[in-house]
Amino acid sequence: MTSERRLARAEFTLIRDYPVPVERVWNAFADEQEKLAWWGGGDAVTHGEWVFDFRVGGRDIAEGTFHDGPVSRYEATYTDIVEHLRIVTTYDMWLDGSHMSTSVASLEFDPIDVGTRFTHIEHGVFFDKFWADGPGREQGTRGLFDALGVYLG
Repeated sequence: MTSERRLARAEFTLIRDYPVPVERVWNAFADEQEKLAWWGGGDAVTHGEWVFDFRVGGRDIAEGTFHDGPVSRYEATYTDIVEHLRIVTTYDMWLDGSHMSTSVASLEFDPIDVGTRFTHIEHGVFFDKFWADGPGREQGTRGLFDALGVYLG
C-alpha cells in the first residue's frame, strides 16, 4: 500500500445544551427553511447545489465553494428518523471532486430542565490524501453546532 492509498478512522462525540425546547432544535434539522438559515458556512461559502429530502431514505446535498478555496460537497442519506428523538445518517464528503470520507452520524435530542441536550456521535473513514482530516471534521462540526446555537438564540 502506498502513502497515497491510505485509510484512517476517526470518531467523536459532541454534546450541546441549547436553551430551547426539543421541538425547536428538531425543526432546525427537519424544516428546510430553518436548516438553510444556519447550515453551511454562512458568508464564507458561495452556495451551490442544495437538495433537502428529510425522510428515511431521503437524501440531502449541500455544495459550496469556500472563498479563495476548494469546492466542498456533502451528500447524506437518512437511515433512521424518530421525530423529536433521533436522526441517523450516512454521508459522504468530496473536496474539489475527490472523495474525502464516508461517515455515519447519529443525532439525539433529549429534553432537559433548561431546554434540549443535543448529542452528535460520528464515525468516519477518511480516504487516501485525506487520511489525516479527522480532527478537521470534528472542528468543522463544532462550527456547525456553534452556528446552530446562534440561530436558536
